[in-house]
This record gives sequence, C-alpha cells and structure tokens, in this order.
Amino acid sequence: MLFNSIEFLIFFPIVTALFFLLPYKSRWFLLLAASCFFYMFFKPEYILILAFTIVIDYYAGIFLENEQDKKRKKKYLIASLIANIGVLAVFKYFNFLNANISVVTSLFGFKNRIPYLNWLLPIGLSFHTFQAMSYTIEVYRGNQKAERHFGIYALYVMFYPQLVAGPIERPQNILHQFHEKQNFNYDNAVNGLNFIAYGLFKKIVIADRLSVYVNSVYSNLYLANTWSALIACIFFSVQIYCDFSGYSDIAIGAAKFMGFDLMTNFNRPYLAQSIAEFWTRWHISLSTWFKDYLYIPLGGSRNGKWKWYRNLFIVFMVSGLWHGANWTFIVWGALHAVYSISGLMLKNTSLKFSKAIGLINFPKLRTIVNRTIVFILVTFAWIFFRAENFHVANDMIHKLCKLDFSFNAFTITADKGPINFIISFFVILLLALSYLLPANLKFKNNLLFLIVITFLIITLGRDVKSDFIYFQF
Repeated sequence: MLFNSIEFLIFFPIVTALFFLLPYKSRWFLLLAASCFFYMFFKPEYILILAFTIVIDYYAGIFLENEQDKKRKKKYLIASLIANIGVLAVFKYFNFLNANISVVTSLFGFKNRIPYLNWLLPIGLSFHTFQAMSYTIEVYRGNQKAERHFGIYALYVMFYPQLVAGPIERPQNILHQFHEKQNFNYDNAVNGLNFIAYGLFKKIVIADRLSVYVNSVYSNLYLANTWSALIACIFFSVQIYCDFSGYSDIAIGAAKFMGFDLMTNFNRPYLAQSIAEFWTRWHISLSTWFKDYLYIPLGGSRNGKWKWYRNLFIVFMVSGLWHGANWTFIVWGALHAVYSISGLMLKNTSLKFSKAIGLINFPKLRTIVNRTIVFILVTFAWIFFRAENFHVANDMIHKLCKLDFSFNAFTITADKGPINFIISFFVILLLALSYLLPANLKFKNNLLFLIVITFLIITLGRDVKSDFIYFQF
C-alpha cells in the first residue's frame, strides 16, 4: 500500500482508531494483522518470504541467548545471517551475478546455461532484512534480550509504517515500545499528523512534480543541452531527497500518532559541509547500520590510515550494492568512497589553502563554499544512481561537459509546459523556506503548520499515485 494513496487515507485512521479502542493486550495483534494487510497490498505471496525469515530469526535469537558455548553461539548467528543474506542473494542479486557470469564465460567462448529467475524483487526486501539481522547481531552481542513473544517479534520486523522503506530500526529502540501501553495523546496526534503532512508535501508537491522534468530529460537526452541536463541533475538531487525523506516523515508520523518513536532518518543533508558530514545526515538508519555492523568490525579508523581508507572503501562499495543489483550503484558507492577518502587525505591541504586565500577569516562564506562543493559532488554521483545504465550516465555527463548554455524550447518544456517548470522552482523555494523553520514550529503541537501544508498539498500537489524511489531497494 502506498502512503500517497486513497487506500492509505482510509487504512490509517481505521487502524489507528481501533488501536486505541482495543484492550492494551490485543493491540499487537491488530498492528501485526494491519501490517500483513499493508504489505500484501503489493504482492500477497511475498509475505511468505517475510514469514520464513521471521521464524528463522525468532528461534535464532532464543538459541543465541540460551547458548553458553561461544563456538555454537557463533554458528547460530551465522545460520541466521546466511538465511537473511541468502534471501537477498536469490531475489535481488541472482540475475545480476548470472549476467556477469555470462559476460565472463562469453570471453572464453562458453555459453552460460544457468537460467535467469523471472520474478519481481519483493518490496522493501533490503530494509526488513537488515532490520532482522540487527536483532540477531544485538542478541549475539548481549545488547538485547531475545524476544519470547513471537507476535511481538514479528511486529518488530513488519511494523507497517517503516516496513517498506525504513527507517531501519534497532531492537533496543523499538521492541520495548511494543510491550508498553500507549495512551492517546493530543500532542502526539498533532505532531504525527504534521510529520505525515510534511512527508506528503515533500512527495506529492515536490518530488512527483520534479520527477516529470527529470524523467523527460533522461528519456530524451538527445534533445537536451547543458542547461536542461544541469537542471535535471539538480532537480533529481531535490527529488530523491524529498521522495525518501518524505517517506520517512510519514512513517515517523504514523508511528508517532500511536505513541511510538522511530529514529530520525534525515537531518537536512544538503547543509553538510563535507561528505563525511553528509553521511551523518542522509539515510541515518542505514549509515549507522553499516558503521556498527561492518565498518567498526572491520577495524574502523584503527590500525593505520591505509586500513582506515580500505574500510571506508569497502563500506561504500557494499552500500552501493545494497541499493541495487547494477554496476551503476556500485560506481555511485565508489564515488562516495573516493570523496570521503580524498576529504581525509586533503583535510590539512584544504585548511592551508583556505588560510592562504583568506577564506578562513570569513566563516560564513567558507560555509557556503563547502556546502556548494558537497552539493555538486553529491549531485554528480546521483547521475549514476538515476541512470538505468552506463550508456545513459555517459550521455548525461557528455551533455554537462558540452557547455551548451543556449536556451531551447526543450529546456523549459521538458516537463510538459513552462507553467510546471516555473512551479518546480517555486516548490523548491518552499522547501528551502521550510528548512528555516525551527522543528518545534513545524511539529510541536502546531495546527497552523498542518493547515498550511495541507493547503499546499491540495493546491500544488500532483494528482498522480507514484511509487517511492526506495521501494525498489
């Protein structure tokens, strides 16, 4: 079920009302049943995949807690991880690996006879798989007690607000909340509705509108010049932020209305002054997941700078592969690895250069310069994220490098007309203005904010039910 759909507009108030009307001890069952219904709205049979991993990890958690022998305990953890990663490998990466095997075998004159699997990627597979793995890892480490209530554990994996596209929760944060009684609270209700409205504003008013121009340019690059290519790249940077952070806001708001607190997933990432800072602000739940379960176990920044750089490179490459079974995503991850490592290597040089040209004496100007550089680097990397293949990415980069800044009809009509083109810049301005509002004015018991945002959605929103970009991951 899509958050930006009529179905959810009916689903949310019914489930929420029943949640508060039902006895406390029955609420977990309602939420679990609602979450199953929510997920099965996409493709019903894929609920069996979730059921498989839930059963495996539920018992793995109990075995991990009861087992005293370290070697056997480690085997239980490995078995759980293999089950989860195995599901990912089969459904998300099998055809990608098979295609690359075909390329290699063809070089030696052989034909790869392994058949391709003709099935769709289950919605949100990478998200709930990573959330399930965080549970068994934390139980293994002794940071989380095994959940003995099967229904509560299943709800931890399947909680409908963040089931499909996160935030990727940790058991320490959310599991105990399902055992606590949540009473109706007016402030939580208003705050939750404000989060939902702001998320819908980002998705329907901004992301969906910008997508029209972006999709048109990427589909007709032969008509594009440097202006239209540049605008499409900038628009996509804003589009993907509003699309993904909008989903997270709606998820946080839906949970908040019922009294549940989900972790913050975005913190104004385009205000970052370095790539390292960008990744503390963008998709925070995934960044911290990789930090805790891959980067630190690899050694983190310990054991010398070259191993530090190696660890960063591995994490970003894996992050790229997490996003999609395509070499374009791997290149996107590699670019961010290069950005991050270069930032560390050139940190002192950059500081000396700022002092040499006097920029160090103008902190506000330096902040603007740093943020601009980060935005340019991130926007360039998004080309590989958005492009279907290297051919499209190469064409886009070629258009940018051609430096053809003459205006043509396609520059302002790629999104079906000049009016939409003008509105696109206007809604980006609205987003920038919303950045300036303090959080307590947006979300803390403020009905005026809710009314204004609802008005903007009704007047400027696109009447199109479109998927969220991160559903494909």
